[in-house]
Amino acid sequence: LFLQFVFHTYTTAFTLLNGNGTPKAEENSLRQKQIFYGLGAISYAASVGALPLIFMNRYTLKSSLTQLIVRRLLPAPLLGLTSAFTAAVVRSPEFENGIEVMDRNGKVVGVSRNAGEKAVRETALSRAVLFGTTFFLPEVLVHFVQRAKLVKNPRALAAVRMFLITSVLAGMVPVSLSMFSQCGEIKRAELEEEIVSSTAETELFYNRGI
Repeated sequence: LFLQFVFHTYTTAFTLLNGNGTPKAEENSLRQKQIFYGLGAISYAASVGALPLIFMNRYTLKSSLTQLIVRRLLPAPLLGLTSAFTAAVVRSPEFENGIEVMDRNGKVVGVSRNAGEKAVRETALSRAVLFGTTFFLPEVLVHFVQRAKLVKNPRALAAVRMFLITSVLAGMVPVSLSMFSQCGEIKRAELEEEIVSSTAETELFYNRGI
């Protein structure tokens, strides 16, 4: 539970600092709201992430199938989903209040909730892919290493697992960042009526954040 809490605290703080950044009225109250949302999301995600292991230990479920599911198969998708959840929650003011959309010359045309929703959705998806893949692929590789009996010492196997996680994470960071451009595009027809009527541009742009 503690390690889950530390992980989600770090990723949530990173998300909070690297959001859209559209200036808003009452900036201090907005920041306080995001921090409050973030603390709730961290607590929830950490509890959900640790719950399968706590449940398994509490009821002494030690069968090989249970160990395989809880320790090997479940953590990666669960971590991906909870990472996407925390990103969406802490940046929820962006689709509640909207973010700025600009034309090709960088002129702000208006503030759009639809663009904010698209930016948050893309960021959450990229976060799920980043951490889901980072913790799923090394487990698959470690499984084949064990079956091939390339490493027999438990400490050496733990070192191999850590090396694989670090390597996959290093490779997945640029992949997840490049899934969606930081300067996102949205079609004029997908925006609110007041923005559609104020510009003739067919495509508008927004800062997605990271």
